[in-house]
Amino acid sequence: MDYVNLGRSGLKVSRLCLGTMNFGPLADETNSFEIMDKALDVGINFFDTANVYGWELGDGITEKIIGRWLSQGGGRREQVVLATKVYGRMGQGANKRRLSAYHIRQACEESLQRLKTDHIDLYQMHHIDRETSWEEIWQAMEQLVTQGKVLYVGSSNFAGIHIVQAQHTAQDRNFFGLISEQSLYNLNARTIELEVIPACRTYGLGLIPYSPLAGGMLAGALEKSNKARRSSEEIQKASEKHRDQLEAYERFCEDINEKPADIALAWLLQNPVVTAPIIGPRTKEQLNGSLRALEIKFDDEQINSLDQIWPGPGGEAPEAYAW
Repeated sequence: MDYVNLGRSGLKVSRLCLGTMNFGPLADETNSFEIMDKALDVGINFFDTANVYGWELGDGITEKIIGRWLSQGGGRREQVVLATKVYGRMGQGANKRRLSAYHIRQACEESLQRLKTDHIDLYQMHHIDRETSWEEIWQAMEQLVTQGKVLYVGSSNFAGIHIVQAQHTAQDRNFFGLISEQSLYNLNARTIELEVIPACRTYGLGLIPYSPLAGGMLAGALEKSNKARRSSEEIQKASEKHRDQLEAYERFCEDINEKPADIALAWLLQNPVVTAPIIGPRTKEQLNGSLRALEIKFDDEQINSLDQIWPGPGGEAPEAYAW
């Protein structure tokens, strides 16, 4: 496993990030424990979650599963770079969501209890809050950092302008600010190349792409739908909408004898602003399958072929982002 700095920080994280959103709803606690143990075994030290995962209002089901796994000891907490998020609704009260100082403090304390730890390595704002000033947000985050409850701060689902605003306000306060941005990014969803990626490069944020396989569409959707009697309605609709591209993409993968899912991950890993794509395995076998992407390297002709199949928002990938 290779390790890289998360943005401009000195923090080293694995090139793949273990996403835990499936823990609870799709992977039971036993399977979740096995997946986390396997992740450590193969060198994945970067775990991502959120207080809302588990999708039962206020329960923090996924964080609780991770907390029980960490509490087993064996050096688990010391080996993991633990990331969680704040913003989503965690109760019925008026202040049980968003990014007020009130909610940030309360949400952090509750996440620490569920995760059974005394600090969060990367505390991410799950969404921009247009109703709360950056002065208030940074004051709350600074207090958590001073108290040792949070080490680094990141963002998720921010536009480029939000990153600029956040960083300039942080600089005015002599605060380190954001070190990462978590965004939707894959071969079929490249809008962030217009503004978010340039902002990350300018301000030294590591990019953590989520949904790298486009919900499974980039994992051989046509082949799977042809072999299976039925597939999910979402995959069927996406496959029909992008059938011509998917046919070309799966031919490309077949020609170089690689699996479509591995190609999709490897494409992200070739972009120097990308720190670690988030993988969300439901089994140990799925996690193992993701490791092949770390070994795949593309030449210029192959990158151009992928750009032609899946052009970016401005056509082919702009030279400034070329890898």
